[in-house]
Amino acid sequence: MKLISWNVNGLRAVMKKIDINTYVQETAADILCLQETKVQDGQVSLQPEGYHAYWNYAVKKGYSGTAVFSKEKPLHVLYGLGIDDHDQEGRVITLEFEHVFVVNCYTPNAKRGLERIDYRLQWEADFKDYLQKLDRKKPVILCGDLNVAHREIDLKNPKANRKNAGFSEQEREAFSALLNAGFTDSFRYLYPDQEGAYSWWSYRTNAREKNIGWRLDYVIVSDRLKQRISQAAICADIMGSDHCPVEMTVDL
Repeated sequence: MKLISWNVNGLRAVMKKIDINTYVQETAADILCLQETKVQDGQVSLQPEGYHAYWNYAVKKGYSGTAVFSKEKPLHVLYGLGIDDHDQEGRVITLEFEHVFVVNCYTPNAKRGLERIDYRLQWEADFKDYLQKLDRKKPVILCGDLNVAHREIDLKNPKANRKNAGFSEQEREAFSALLNAGFTDSFRYLYPDQEGAYSWWSYRTNAREKNIGWRLDYVIVSDRLKQRISQAAICADIMGSDHCPVEMTVDL
């Protein structure tokens, strides 16, 4: 299974810059997961040939949202976590297949000054519990913008960002807790020491050109799948958003 995850930061804007239908066909992805689509039902026409499409829209217009395009029709599709406080922003889509769950997630941002950190940590606890329940049934592949740079190697300027959203101790510890609960970061499994591997760059100060970035986008797998990972990549050459796509191929 080849899976691609991409925070498009506004699907309508990205579709003016790149032909996503052509992109997904050229990549030969089995599953394409998008985050931060920022659309409502009927606002865009995107249906790659040969793919089944699933959308989760935020209640608030122009905000958050996720989408999944899958060659194989899943057995079941779940939207959200089943917790009302978390399910207003269209952040999670779960596809159940015969041998695996695929979860597309756009994790809430803790915001400037960590003003939303309490909610973020509650989300982290509830989301970990959700993934563990799935994992008890069959292996899980989680992908998306998880809004955290886990280790110092995962962002350009760690010292300057220790108390900022996405690199706070609380968020990093929550991510470690998820991995310690039986999950593996596919990119770091294959490339534990690779530096300069980022998936998000600020639009300011030519950050992308200078590669002053953060690795916020992940494909995570249940530990029992990690030895089946054959490829993991960060596709920094794909433009159109302040994030770039990330990929993983796993033998199921």
